Amino acid sequence: MFFLLLQDKSKNKHKKTILMESRTAKWFEVRVSYEKQMGEGEHAHMPELYVVDALTFGEAEERVTKEVMPFVNGNFEVKAIAPAAYSEIFFSNDASESFWYKVKLQFIILDEKSGKEKRANITYLVQAGTLNGAVRNVEEIMQGSMQQFAIANISETKVMDVFVHQA
Repeated sequence: MFFLLLQDKSKNKHKKTILMESRTAKWFEVRVSYEKQMGEGEHAHMPELYVVDALTFGEAEERVTKEVMPFVNGNFEVKAIAPAAYSEIFFSNDASESFWYKVKLQFIILDEKSGKEKRANITYLVQAGTLNGAVRNVEEIMQGSMQQFAIANISETKVMDVFVHQA
């Protein structure tokens, strides 16, 4: 885990300092469905996606159930659990940054034998307030990297929350 202090370099007179935290772990994406009372006695099934730091599928199910159940009145069901395509997540402690973006970076590597450039793709989950904010956060975080990189893809996810293992 590391912390990175970012300075907002916009032309805004009030510069905002954002503290980013990186966590590397085995992450699982867990889809759940629960019953929510809509109004006039109507009920709807609400699907939601959570990311959980766990070692096994069973632990991921147990953790998400423990975290979400206190907020559910009615039926709750874990619909699917899958290992995440990323192993590192960049968290922001800015409360206004409540969205999660999946960012695929291409690192440019020079093959010493052939002299050709190769590209290695690595996916991250990044917390930000906007798509542009996610790009800014990634660029600021990667600024200290010695490797060249390019943002190959960035997309907003439906992740509601990320549950980190508490020791």
